[in-house]
Amino acid sequence: MRKLLLLVWLLLPAAALAYHYGPGQERVRCDKASEAIARAREAAFMARQLALEQGDEAAKPLWKEAEQACGEALALVPPERTEDIRALRLDRAKAQMWIGQLPDARREFEALVEELSADPKATRTDKRDARTGLAQAQYFMTWLMRLEGSPRSEWEPEIEAARQNYKLLAEEAIAEGDKAAAETGRQDLESAIKLERMELKDLQGLPLPSQ
Repeated sequence: MRKLLLLVWLLLPAAALAYHYGPGQERVRCDKASEAIARAREAAFMARQLALEQGDEAAKPLWKEAEQACGEALALVPPERTEDIRALRLDRAKAQMWIGQLPDARREFEALVEELSADPKATRTDKRDARTGLAQAQYFMTWLMRLEGSPRSEWEPEIEAARQNYKLLAEEAIAEGDKAAAETGRQDLESAIKLERMELKDLQGLPLPSQ
């Protein structure tokens, strides 16, 4: 009996090390990922509130914090957690739109729309959020391209893509009986059409689109 107890006692450090470098490490990664996700969500919430109160420029540091926290979480979340990874990519792209990384955000939204459209298990909410983000990024890209003097042949496909996405979102909302979303989609569609038809001199006199 003493020999058995001694053997168990001697094996305890080895078992502790095995846990630390095995399941223990995975638990630590999950805990760190959860902390990063929580920080990202809190920063994004505060950024939206501050943008409403003081404008988009004041909210940029918080959007930057949210973008960085999403990146940290993405490096920690296990690859098999597809839904969590997509949600983080979506949140990071939303943050990127407000910190001068609009082209990166647009590419990420477009990739997410393609992935979610091809996934029969993807939720309607995730698909809508990704397409809404893509439409917004396309709209903002058009605005900036026009201000930078890009020729119509370059910016017109961008605003047409935004128009098509807004139209699809509005039609889906109508089919689902979501009156509020349908009205938002209608207003966004009208904004896209207006941006396409607006004279450059009139566009230059307007402030950049806000959240």
